[in-house]
Amino acid sequence: MQTNGQANAGSENEQSMPEENISNSSNTNNESDEVTALEKKEQEVNEIRDKYLRLQAEFDNYRKRTAKERIELMQTANKEVIISLLDVLDDSDRAVKQLENATDVSAVKDGVMLVFNKLKNTLQAKGLKPMESIHTSFDPDLHDAITEIPAPTPELTGKVVDTLQPGYYLNDKLIRHAKVIVGK
Repeated sequence: MQTNGQANAGSENEQSMPEENISNSSNTNNESDEVTALEKKEQEVNEIRDKYLRLQAEFDNYRKRTAKERIELMQTANKEVIISLLDVLDDSDRAVKQLENATDVSAVKDGVMLVFNKLKNTLQAKGLKPMESIHTSFDPDLHDAITEIPAPTPELTGKVVDTLQPGYYLNDKLIRHAKVIVGK
């Protein structure tokens, strides 16, 4: 026979059993929730890694493509200029042949001037523009001072007195500095 104390202890054991089962099942649920959450995080990391790798590959392809296009553009631009200068080269060849047999100096001079003007016009059509330097203020960004001489007049002090080699712009961008003599 059981005493009340033993009966109570037995019923407590019976009551504590379901609590343990409940806590075990909740631990299992927590663990499975953690596993699924961990799997979700791993899947997100894998997706982000995949996006990163694809973006990196896409950027690398873009960089290679633009480098190739830039090289092709430079080659094409040079080709266009060379083709336009071939006419001037042909005229120069004809002028050289005429120089061998020419006796009239004025005719030779006129022929050379025609070739020179054609060259000048062809280059200007491609965007070449000579720099005007005479009697302008000396600018070290545009001019290379070869020497300084006493200024012929006081207003030419600090200004370009003479140009030894003209400077040029190509499409408004400086491509060659002018070599000048500056008045002091």
